[in-house]
Amino acid sequence: MAVDGVRARTGTPVRRILALGGHEFSFRPPDRAVCELLLRLAGEQGGERPRICILPTASGDTSEQIAGFYSAFGERSCEPSDVSLFRLGRRPMELRDHLLAQDLIYVGGGSLVNLLAVWEAHDIASILSLAWRQGIVLAGQSAGAMCWFEAGITKSSGRPLAAAGLGLLGGSLCVHYNNEPERRAAYLDAVGDGMPGGYGLDDYAGLLWEGEGSPSAVTARRGARAYRVSKGGGKVAESPLPARFLPAPAPAALREDIAEFRRIKTMRKRAGWLG
Repeated sequence: MAVDGVRARTGTPVRRILALGGHEFSFRPPDRAVCELLLRLAGEQGGERPRICILPTASGDTSEQIAGFYSAFGERSCEPSDVSLFRLGRRPMELRDHLLAQDLIYVGGGSLVNLLAVWEAHDIASILSLAWRQGIVLAGQSAGAMCWFEAGITKSSGRPLAAAGLGLLGGSLCVHYNNEPERRAAYLDAVGDGMPGGYGLDDYAGLLWEGEGSPSAVTARRGARAYRVSKGGGKVAESPLPARFLPAPAPAALREDIAEFRRIKTMRKRAGWLG
């Protein structure tokens, strides 16, 4: 239920953040598995038709990223929306009211540096911090994952460099970990030089924070890993984290075909057509 644009919530809010190393809004099994997790997390907040909003700022609000998001969630049991800061002149909205009425806010990938600069101009960081404290799930991939940490490794200028994040989560994050060896190497060097330790995430690997304590790791593709990265005794160490595998749900059309096949099979069994 929304009151003055802000969804009313009961109980003690649980602060949750899902950081993903990288994925797409496609119909491939790993991407369907990621979207299913996002929908489940949103549903725990908003019931049968949760509100899910994408902030595609890091990509410059590209039509491709927005269209992919609606393609993934438009036919699901949810209410998808987007906040396009670069289009506010043509499509104005009350940013605070809209974002605080969501059950899950997803931040897309792109440039971490540009993302934070544009957010500062619109005071988005303070709104997202309030959303997190109120129990709205925060999620994102690539730049949209690193932004929640104290620091990350961005390629906003072309080569991998350290950059500051919002600091909602302590430590640092490096995305596309084994997919981009130069980014991983820059991260290990930065941690060795004093950047706070943290985590490395392959594409299709993620970390979920729920309340206090350590995150749980998830993976939507075999071989995709999450790593704890820390410095001790003058050396930087990488430790793979045990991860829960996310199975991919069947596409909607395929689920309907399977359901129809099972219905016909049951009818035939009852009629004695099958043994």
